[in-house]
Amino acid sequence: MALKATIFKANIQLSDMDRNYYDTLQLTIAQHPSETDLRMMVRIIAFILNANENLQFGKGVSDEDEAALWQMNYAEEIELWIELGQVDSKRIKKACNRANEVKLYCYGSSVDTWWSQVAGKMRQFDKLSIEQFDVATTNALTDLVSRTMEFQCSIQDGQLWLTSGDNTVLVETKKLL
Repeated sequence: MALKATIFKANIQLSDMDRNYYDTLQLTIAQHPSETDLRMMVRIIAFILNANENLQFGKGVSDEDEAALWQMNYAEEIELWIELGQVDSKRIKKACNRANEVKLYCYGSSVDTWWSQVAGKMRQFDKLSIEQFDVATTNALTDLVSRTMEFQCSIQDGQLWLTSGDNTVLVETKKLL
């Protein structure tokens, strides 16, 4: 019998002053059996950083033809393709051929090693931007995981402040490309 996805709910009060975007996001997140809490939280943060009425979760982990997150316009064209982790250049090339813009959010302790190996290949994609999450930050995010999550989120000057109950986490990324 195949394992089923675990369903999480996140209610997010978002104030993104950098983009003048204010919304209440009610997300239902299906966590694939192979997806860690860490990846799921990075996926939620990527959603927050790129929030848009047309942004949606893709199948990502379970379907190689879909992004972790993507935004399509009304003509079903992919405006934004978002990947997570340390993705190979073949997948990025595929994303760049299909989307107007591609973002990669890297996380984990081996990002520097991965980046030293793929930087040259990644620089050839003009539609691509890459940002890295700090390990301590992503570890703090996993402490906030519960089946039902309530977040207050404020973004200003490139800093994302995520509050859940008495816990607040500062989320910043380092631009690699």
